[in-house]
Amino acid sequence: MEDVIIIRPIEPQDNQSLAEIIRATLTEFGANKPGTVFFDPTTDALFELFRTPKSFYYVALRNNSIVGGCGIFPTANLPDGTCELVKLYVHKSARGTGTGKKLMEQSLEWAKNNGYSQVYLESMPELSKAISIYEMQGFTKLGKPLGNSGHDGCDIWMLKTL
Repeated sequence: MEDVIIIRPIEPQDNQSLAEIIRATLTEFGANKPGTVFFDPTTDALFELFRTPKSFYYVALRNNSIVGGCGIFPTANLPDGTCELVKLYVHKSARGTGTGKKLMEQSLEWAKNNGYSQVYLESMPELSKAISIYEMQGFTKLGKPLGNSGHDGCDIWMLKTL
């Protein structure tokens, strides 16, 4: 029987599992460095962070276990109508299953349905596999960052028009 992936909104009890997935993924790819979400205190309180108006976070479950998440956030100083695709991480056991793509597509759909016209993201060379997925989804690279995410450890910036 095929594993069913369920995507649902974040709940308070999801914080610890999501923080573990995010930090394990960054460590796995050698991206656990200052200036990234690895050291961001909000990584341990995603449910609370995503109570921010005009933000949303989805969680992916497989066999009732959290295997990933992805969100939309109104990052400070982004151009009007632009949000940021944030904290898209998938546990290594669920990579290659379409889970990340599902999470990203639902997040982009939420952004579009909630009045955003562009989606921005930040990444780093260590996450090159993710960058190719973003490009397949229509994101294009920018020469400089937008907004003020506070993540100066990221040096790849991308934008997609919805």
